Amino acid sequence: MEEIAIAPPRPEDYADWRLLYEGYATFYKMPMNDDIAGTVWRWLLDAAHPLEALLARSRDGRVVGLAHFRPMPRPLTGSMAGFLDDLFVDPRFRGARVADRLLEAMAAVGRERGWTLVRWLTADDNYRARGVYDRQAKRTMWITYQMDLTPPRK
Repeated sequence: MEEIAIAPPRPEDYADWRLLYEGYATFYKMPMNDDIAGTVWRWLLDAAHPLEALLARSRDGRVVGLAHFRPMPRPLTGSMAGFLDDLFVDPRFRGARVADRLLEAMAAVGRERGWTLVRWLTADDNYRARGVYDRQAKRTMWITYQMDLTPPRK
């Protein structure tokens, strides 16, 4: 198994990160363009923005996995948690436990910050990732709803 290092993003990681993020967007059939990617990248490098990232790097320094996350208040428990927005691994590195390493690093961040848990969503048909998630966490009973907000008509 190849040695993988987990660390926050650096400005020079953009090209590798962008390829992975494009793959993530494609998997979820979401549009991706330079404006969206540029905005997210700026957020990730801005220490004042709540969105953060951990990147998995191969021995040669190439980014082969990403995890985007943010703090999340839990009002019913009066505590803080983490919310994992995005997790994606270069298909050539799947099976090498890169996703496990990213999730373990997320858990370490959460423990360091006093979070009570890390929560995330995935598509029902994301079977390969769900295999990893079943090893690392427990599936909850929650059903997710989404209320799309469109701009008001003028």
